[in-house]
Amino acid sequence: MKFRVTIRKEGAPDAVRVLEAPSRFAIYEQVQKDGGVVVELSEGEGRFKLPAWLSYSIGSGVKHAEIIRVARNLSAMLAAGLSLSRALSVIERQSNNKHLKAIMTGLSESIKKGSSFNEALSAYPKVFPALFIAMARAGEESGSLSDALSVVGLQMERSEELARKVRGAMIYPSIVISAVFIVGVLMLIYVVPTLTSTFTSLGVQIPLATRIIVGLSDFMVAHVTTVIIALIALVTGGVAFVRSRRGSRIVIAVALHVPVIGELVRETYAARASRTLSSLLSSGVPVLDALSITKDVVRAEAFARVVGEAEELVKKGELLSASFAQHANLYPILMSDMLTVGEETGKVAEMLKQIAEFYEGDVAERTKDLSTIIEPILMLIIGTFVGIFAVSMIAPIYSLSSAI
Repeated sequence: MKFRVTIRKEGAPDAVRVLEAPSRFAIYEQVQKDGGVVVELSEGEGRFKLPAWLSYSIGSGVKHAEIIRVARNLSAMLAAGLSLSRALSVIERQSNNKHLKAIMTGLSESIKKGSSFNEALSAYPKVFPALFIAMARAGEESGSLSDALSVVGLQMERSEELARKVRGAMIYPSIVISAVFIVGVLMLIYVVPTLTSTFTSLGVQIPLATRIIVGLSDFMVAHVTTVIIALIALVTGGVAFVRSRRGSRIVIAVALHVPVIGELVRETYAARASRTLSSLLSSGVPVLDALSITKDVVRAEAFARVVGEAEELVKKGELLSASFAQHANLYPILMSDMLTVGEETGKVAEMLKQIAEFYEGDVAERTKDLSTIIEPILMLIIGTFVGIFAVSMIAPIYSLSSAI
């Protein structure tokens, strides 16, 4: 396989090279032996690369939940004494997903040809995350692949559950706002023109607010196709922007300054980073590799940068907790304090697991209360718009009745 690698060496500018290796981990080892550090790594020669948001939309045809089941089922079958190729064959027969069937067949054939499990997984980077591949590699090297797969299955399940709770808290306000927007558009297209014709026929003096709404309604009625295309483009562009690197950075920066939401974001990423690091370290993955993989798993640039700084500090012989302590505005102070205790007692992985469990529980409680907090804010916003619309439409009728 070919990889496009950005390499950094002390006293020299970053260099971009195309290297060939059986897996991503082989690239990391090769670069480190040459005295360099991998800054960026992508599969292929890098001549053309889809935007991250489009690649995410297209997907791999395999759901995240299916990968979690693969990890758990493989762990159970290996623990029961089945060979890896036979376990993969069982999963292939049980699955109804044609994409997953093809992947399981490909993995089984690679293993029969002599490849290790983690090397076989590396051929499907869009299906199996770096965390899964790293845990598989650690499990093979330690002779406890079943345990490693059990741990990665649990870690992915907890991460998915955490993300699902946060998304669930956002569903209610999203539905309400969307419904209000759709009703508003329909009223501008179908209701306002009727009232406008009535006002015109009676020669009623129309206030400024009413004239603005009438003008907007006239434009939407005259350019329905343009409005629909513009709305579709707005939604598509908004999704693309949010999923882009710059858009994600802006959204996170804004969210961090919003009361309640900001703390929820901090604790969510603290839980994700802690859980990932704990799983990797407890499975025997070297701390530098664990930090590099965690940086990819965290994804959000601001939070991932802190993990990257921690990696650089550890290379210099400093404490892992130092970087997190310097960024209390992103990672809660409690995380760096507990991590310091873990380093002093030699139980970093166990302490990281406790940190993850604490913040996962706290996020679960906060998401329960979030709808209670958002509901009155939504009602205030909706009431304001409805009030403006109602007053603008009623004012001309009131002036007409006063004249009579």
